[in-house]
Amino acid sequence: MSDSDRQSALAALVAALPELDWIKEAPKVKRLSRDFHWFSPVLKPQLEEKFAELAVRPRDEQELALIVAACTKQRVPLNLRGGGTGNYGQLIPLHGGLMVDMTRLNAVTAVGHGTVRAQAGIRLGDLEAHTRPLGWELRCMPSTWKVATLGGLFGGGFGGVGSINYGPLAAPGNVLSVRLMTMEETPRIITLQAPDALLLHHAYGSNGIVLEIELALAPRHDWIERLDIFNDFAAAMAFADAIARSPGMVKRQIAVFAAPVLNYFSDLADADVARTHGVISVVGSESDGLLPALLTQHGGCNALHFAEGENSGHSLIEYCWNHTTLQALKIDKTLTYLQTAYTTDNYLQQALTLEAQLSDEVMSHIEFLRDMNGSITCSGLPLVRYQDEDRLNAIMATYRTNGVNINNPHVIHIEDGKQGMVRADVVAMKRACDPHNLLNPGKLRGWEVRDTLPDVHIPGVN
Repeated sequence: MSDSDRQSALAALVAALPELDWIKEAPKVKRLSRDFHWFSPVLKPQLEEKFAELAVRPRDEQELALIVAACTKQRVPLNLRGGGTGNYGQLIPLHGGLMVDMTRLNAVTAVGHGTVRAQAGIRLGDLEAHTRPLGWELRCMPSTWKVATLGGLFGGGFGGVGSINYGPLAAPGNVLSVRLMTMEETPRIITLQAPDALLLHHAYGSNGIVLEIELALAPRHDWIERLDIFNDFAAAMAFADAIARSPGMVKRQIAVFAAPVLNYFSDLADADVARTHGVISVVGSESDGLLPALLTQHGGCNALHFAEGENSGHSLIEYCWNHTTLQALKIDKTLTYLQTAYTTDNYLQQALTLEAQLSDEVMSHIEFLRDMNGSITCSGLPLVRYQDEDRLNAIMATYRTNGVNINNPHVIHIEDGKQGMVRADVVAMKRACDPHNLLNPGKLRGWEVRDTLPDVHIPGVN
C-alpha cells in the first residue's frame, strides 16, 4: 500500500468510527510509537524515523473489534502497545499505520484460589495491588512493574522478580490460558489453554491480539529489600549463589553487580557503595535473620535494609533487570548492554572468567533465576562501554566461546533475538490469526519463509 493509499484508508477509519478515542496529533502519535529501543545504539538509527500515523484507545473489546475489522478491510497495519517499557524496538511500527493503546482494557476479570485472569492492558502494579489483599502475588514481574502491562509482559517479557522461584514466564504452570482476538474482517475470539497459549508469548503482538491472560499466583509474603556490598566480585557471586541454593530461604530476587555498576545508582549515593560489588536481594521477613551470618561468612557488609513501605525512594527492584541499564544510561549515554544466558552446570565459573576477561569494557550484571526445568542458573544483563557494532559483536563472540548464549537485544527480527529460530508453530498461529500480515508486520522473519515451513495444526485456531 502506498503512503497516499494508507492515508486515505486511515481517514476512512476515522470517518467510519467517529465515536472512538482517536489520537491524531503527530507529537502524541509519535510518543505512543516509542519504546526503549534507544538502549541499543544499533537499533536507534534504524528505528528513529519509524512511527505510526494514527493512534486510538479502545474503551472495551467491542470497540477493539470494530477497529480490527475496519483495519482488516482497509488493509491498514496495526501495532499494539501497553506501557511501552520494552527495549527491543518491537513496539515500533516498521510500516506506519495504526497504534492501538491497550491500557483502558485493564480489568481483573476473575480471581481463583492461586489464579487470576485479567485484561492485557492492566498495569502489573495494579494487578498485584488487587491480589495481595487476597493473600496472593505475581510469580514473575519485571523491574518496570509500576508501568508495564500484563500484555506487554506476556508479549515481550522473559523473566524478572520471582523467577528465582518460578523460572521464566514461559515455564510450565505460570501461564494457564489466554483469550485472543484474530485480525480478520470478522474477528474471532479464541481461548487457548497452555501450552498452546505460549505460541503468542514473546511474539510482540505479531501473531494475535491478546485480550486476557490467566496466571498462576504465588502466596503473598512480607518482603525485606537488601543491598549487601563486597570488595571482591567472587565473594559477591558466592553469597548470591548461597541464597539462591538455600531451599528453605524465602526469596524473590537476587542480583549481582560488579564494580562500578553501583556508582550509576545515583539515588543510592548516601549508602557509600562506590567501588564495591553489590548484591540486591529481596527475602522473606522470616528468612532475613539468616542473612547476617551468611554475609559475614562471605566477607560482606550491609549497605541498605528496609521492609515494604519503609523506603521513601525507589524500591531496590528498580535497580535490577532492565532497570539497571536505564539507571546507568541516565549517567552515561555512551553505554549499552547485552543479554546473556549462562549454563546450569558452570554459571559461577563462566561469570568469573568473563568478568576477568572483559571488565575493562563490560561491567557484569547477573540475575539469578531458575531455568525452564527448575535448575538454578544465571542470566546476565551486562553494561557495555560501546565502541562500535563490530566490537559489540566481538564481545558477544567472547561470551559464546565461553559457553554462554546471547539473546541479542540489538536486532529487529523476533527470531534473531530471544526466540533464536524460525518456529513453524508460531508462524502457523500468525497464518490463522493474521492472514493478511497486518499485526506488527516486518518483525517475524518466519512470515517471509512461511511457504517453506511444515503445516502445524493448532486445535481451535486453524
